[in-house]
Amino acid sequence: MDKIEILISEEEIYNRLDEIAKQIDIDYEGKEIRLICVLKGSLFVTCELAKRIKTPVTFDFLTASSYGNETITSGNVKIVNDLSEDIHDKDVIIIEDIIDTGITLDNLIKLLKQRNPNSIEICTLLSKPSRRLINVDVKYIGFEIEDKFVVGYGLDYMQKYRNLPYIGVINNS
Repeated sequence: MDKIEILISEEEIYNRLDEIAKQIDIDYEGKEIRLICVLKGSLFVTCELAKRIKTPVTFDFLTASSYGNETITSGNVKIVNDLSEDIHDKDVIIIEDIIDTGITLDNLIKLLKQRNPNSIEICTLLSKPSRRLINVDVKYIGFEIEDKFVVGYGLDYMQKYRNLPYIGVINNS
């Protein structure tokens, strides 16, 4: 059994999502937002954030991969499951669970911009700036964290621990 140390509590996550939702409501007043959840990890963040946003939202989901069967990114993004609706002339916010190197997200943004949305912004629960290889413009950041392997709140280790209500660090030492 893995020992998991709490890094960010459920209460801290909820408080920060409240703040982000308020800022989104200010930024998108009078508009409708299309939230794009990048599966699987972003599901928790997308649902909890959407419940707090007062501005009208619609949802779509996609699964993107740049890893294939490797442990390091290839740099080429493959859309495994694409959006179900057109984003042409829509105000889009991509919801991520975590951004580290920025490679996958940078390529994903380039692909989505080809579909001519009105605007595209990024919201992430976690950011690891020390791991960034490509600078991506992230408008809404929940928490900046050190380079630690984290689980919970949608983030997994071998498909386990996504359901934890907090962000934790596996500590088996």
